[in-house]
Amino acid sequence: MGGFGFLLICTNLLLLLSTISFAVDSIGPSQSIGDGTTLVAKGGSFELGFFSPDSSKNRYLGIWYKNIPAQTVVWVANRCNPINDSSGMLMINGKGDLVLLDQNKSVVWSTSLVEEPKSATVELLDSGNLVLRDAGAGIYLWQSFDYPSDTLLPGMKLGWDSRTDLNRNLSAWKNSEDPCPGDFIWKNSGQLEMEHHTYPEAYFLKGTVKYYRSGPWNGLRFSGAPELMPNPLYSFNFVYNDDEVYYMYTLLDKSVISRLVMNQTTSTRDRLTWIEAEKTWRAYSTVPRDMCDHYGLCGANGNCLIGENPVCQCLKGFKPKSQERWNLMDWSLGCERKKPLSCQEKHKDGFIKLSGMKLPETTHSWVNKSINLKECRAKCLNNCSCMAYTSADIREGTGCAIWYGDLIDIRQFPASGQDIHVRMPASELENDDKPKKAIIVGVLAGVVFSGMLLLGCYYYFHRRKTELKEIRERDRNNEGEPEGELELPVIDLTTLASATDNFSSDNKLGEGGFGPVYKGTLADGQEIAVKRLSTSSGQGLSEFMNEVILIAKLQHRNLVKLLGCCVQGEEKMLIYEYMPNRGLDSFIFDKTREEQVLDWPTRFNIICGIARGLLYLHQDSRLRIIHRDLKASNVLLDNEMNPKISDFGLARTLVGVDQAGGNTKKVVGTYGYMAPEYAVDGLFSVKSDVFSFGILMLEIISGRKNKAFYNKNSQNLIGHAWQLWNEGRPLEVIDTGLGNSSSLSEVLRCIHVSLLCVQHEPEDRPSMASVVIMLGSAGALAQPKQPGFFIEKKAYEAGLSSDNQTSSTNELSITLLEAR
Repeated sequence: MGGFGFLLICTNLLLLLSTISFAVDSIGPSQSIGDGTTLVAKGGSFELGFFSPDSSKNRYLGIWYKNIPAQTVVWVANRCNPINDSSGMLMINGKGDLVLLDQNKSVVWSTSLVEEPKSATVELLDSGNLVLRDAGAGIYLWQSFDYPSDTLLPGMKLGWDSRTDLNRNLSAWKNSEDPCPGDFIWKNSGQLEMEHHTYPEAYFLKGTVKYYRSGPWNGLRFSGAPELMPNPLYSFNFVYNDDEVYYMYTLLDKSVISRLVMNQTTSTRDRLTWIEAEKTWRAYSTVPRDMCDHYGLCGANGNCLIGENPVCQCLKGFKPKSQERWNLMDWSLGCERKKPLSCQEKHKDGFIKLSGMKLPETTHSWVNKSINLKECRAKCLNNCSCMAYTSADIREGTGCAIWYGDLIDIRQFPASGQDIHVRMPASELENDDKPKKAIIVGVLAGVVFSGMLLLGCYYYFHRRKTELKEIRERDRNNEGEPEGELELPVIDLTTLASATDNFSSDNKLGEGGFGPVYKGTLADGQEIAVKRLSTSSGQGLSEFMNEVILIAKLQHRNLVKLLGCCVQGEEKMLIYEYMPNRGLDSFIFDKTREEQVLDWPTRFNIICGIARGLLYLHQDSRLRIIHRDLKASNVLLDNEMNPKISDFGLARTLVGVDQAGGNTKKVVGTYGYMAPEYAVDGLFSVKSDVFSFGILMLEIISGRKNKAFYNKNSQNLIGHAWQLWNEGRPLEVIDTGLGNSSSLSEVLRCIHVSLLCVQHEPEDRPSMASVVIMLGSAGALAQPKQPGFFIEKKAYEAGLSSDNQTSSTNELSITLLEAR
């Protein structure tokens, strides 16, 4: 071999060796780590070395996940003091400190130990913790977990330690190229100089201004984080004693990779979990979640309720300090009491209980875990400055937390949250009792009046209920029939015939799957809509009874109101409140009409209203209800274009709060809106409605029917929207008739949410509670997976058969029979 060839081999060998990582997890006093070499934890989970973030040429010492393809840095040593070349070196100096040196041997970063150890070694642990330990004593002299960057790993503590004078905070990177701390910080309110009885909590800062507050720890979770519940992924704890105040979580499944990260770009704290099959990080929770999470949005004594309009409302017994600014949705001045407290006469003050609350800010609070709630109430009454109290530990049902002065940063949750007792003057408490007294008087008067009418009405109603009972008994074996007694006025056929001009075709509003609907006017002038069950229909008796009993129990502003029913001979009819603007389908699919009325704000209001109505059905009504036939024609619009969900003939109730769904051999619904697991296997759940809602959202946004849409690449609207999303052109799905009325960011968010709703797997779809939150917030959203019923044209033409399906061109409700 020639000299040149030997030289070439040697050169290549040296280059190869320079890029090989040392397969070691620790170094001693005589060793160092240079740029191009790394430490690797024994289990192979984490790696320490030099890196350049994004397109920057600066070099930093950091720790990242070893086996994740896209380098994910979790800790940086020299965050604000980069090295501008590859000369960096990490070593233990003569004083036992871990130091980072540049090409001039100047110290770029150091651990700065107070006492010099006898013999120090540095080791990278499988937890991602870089530790400097005294080899002789076996103790940690320093650890990276005490100096977090932007990431909280399992086992890390976030908070204060008075014994070591440590304040562990998270701070976001300035940007993707600069790990120096930005202005977005997560810290705990507990401080070394804090009084023992202060109620600690966590909060985010934007600069020096509070941006988000977790609410104090109530023994189970932070009161402002009701979603923080026991789960199979991780456990969590908040420690609060004389020595420490910190939050920490640990992973229950060691195979899971999950972290909490402060994101400067979105100003959110995200919980990210690595999905190996997709080679991506997925966000499972994000805070702030919505506008109600923004600190102090509603001002002093204001209560934020997401989904309401406006979201800010004064607490009971309070009024806006400036009604003019409040009407302009400037809530910064907050609320003040309508009537002053009777402080000098303690017995004249009392308390009202507010439930489901995020507790107020704790700057001016006091907590004692040794006294009970009764003693807490007495202590509050004895102090003129005390405004509210609650239990400090709801898990144990003990302790006392008290607030002085104004109540700041309160919000109310539809579920969970915590009770708080707010101080009120006697006059407000009396006013609070007046409706109750009026109800009692009204009830007594009603009993007397009812007794007088009872004999006269008994025969009439008994005969009608007997007819209904016979129908129910006859159809007892049909599915979909809920148990319960009829609680609805029965209107006779003669009255309805007169109201509708003998069911004149001129009064016909439309026709559904089970018969026509007519407009009518009662003798008192009230306008009604009469749904008349077709006598020629081979189905619908059980569905009729289902709708009567179900909707009679429902009360929500986004559900159509059922006024009565009629059962006389073969005639069976439902009487609804009249909706002057009829069905949503007549607007979004009528190109000559929608351009005049349905601008984007109107459409967005309709989307949010439907979402709130579904949330009520799934979660907040007395019965948990799955609609099973949500579509544009089953959403009616009142005179102010507010949406109301109608037609509960196919709805099913869920027995018990833990029941998630069911299955059926009789698949009913409308082609184009049914979830795949329901249409194919008869499996239905609240997530079936979520799928239908996602389709409806896309139709409202695009102005096109899912079933009728067809182009050269996809056979339905879902496929079209999905392809545009993947191609980075989602806004092309927007209805061209919207013009300049749309907020592009708001529309894009709706498209994003709709694609999350129509994902193929039910468990991937969000709940309606999450949908309502996502629509009302600006937080980061998870990336959607492939939707259900997304079939490209070739596959559709080659393999999809509709032999087992029956439907109609006017989009009636249909039944898909069992496959034979």
